[in-house]
Amino acid sequence: MSLRLGAIVDALGGRLEGGDPQTLIERIAPLETAGAADLSFLNNPRYAAQLAGSRAACVIVAPPLRAQALARGACIVADDPYAYFARATQLWARAHGLVAEPGIHPSAVVHPEARVAASASIGPLCVVERGAVIGEHTVLKSRVTVGARCRIGARCIVHAGVSIGADGFGFAPDDGAWIKIEQLGAVAIGDDVEIGANTCIDRGALEDTVVEDGVKLDNLIQVAHNVHIGHHTAIAGCTAIAGSTRIGARCTIAGAVSIIGHLTIAERTHIAATTLVARSITQPGGRYAGAFPMDDNASWEKNAATLRQLYRLRQRVKALEQQLQDGPRARKP
Repeated sequence: MSLRLGAIVDALGGRLEGGDPQTLIERIAPLETAGAADLSFLNNPRYAAQLAGSRAACVIVAPPLRAQALARGACIVADDPYAYFARATQLWARAHGLVAEPGIHPSAVVHPEARVAASASIGPLCVVERGAVIGEHTVLKSRVTVGARCRIGARCIVHAGVSIGADGFGFAPDDGAWIKIEQLGAVAIGDDVEIGANTCIDRGALEDTVVEDGVKLDNLIQVAHNVHIGHHTAIAGCTAIAGSTRIGARCTIAGAVSIIGHLTIAERTHIAATTLVARSITQPGGRYAGAFPMDDNASWEKNAATLRQLYRLRQRVKALEQQLQDGPRARKP
């Protein structure tokens, strides 16, 4: 259960300095707990002081920290140490048989009219319904459900308990009751997508719900019907996205964000944790935060309207205070 240091560099690039390529690496570990046979990394220069005390056999560092790293021992110099560390974990998993093997687990239920790539892995107790498509090298962990006609691209990872293609929440009011709107769309998921445990992605009402290439979804996320998520967007756990919202490419959305329906979120938008997104964001690259505590709806609307004017009110108060301070001085002879 070890890899030669030289083999890691041969596979991933970078430049090994001050170390022996034949050194055996027993594990990948954090800088503060790494032992004499471990590979570690330093990504944030603020923690550079930990280098001197680390017992790691080798540390992955950026070029500006090369000299400081060499002062304590071997290092791999890489332009982006964190990305190098990520690739090292993938190399380690492959080398030690920690990746899923292709095939369909005996307990899985796959409809005869579903299409599963020969290189895909379907885990225990999964269900793949009629007309679903699972792409090459995609892995479904245990208890994943892929609904009828839903499509998952290549090299995706879908973790335990995920539901893809359940009905969207669509009902028409009728004299105090509700009439179900049959959800006739599906879910289309691109390549290189990862979906965390127990996340739900609902099928579209008429058109498909879409998750583009490279999207990363955390655990326990709700993606409602007809949502469209742009490529390489990352969304943290417990976020809820209401129906027909369009999220642009390369956005980051932190945990427990709530996004109401039929909005547009511009590309490269960054939204902080627990934010309530109640209007569209049209300017790319912006950063947003904020949420209200619960209140009755009428009070909430009044407070929301007032909050938007809070800065102008603050400036007016400061101006009035200044006038009060200047008044007595202005009256003195």
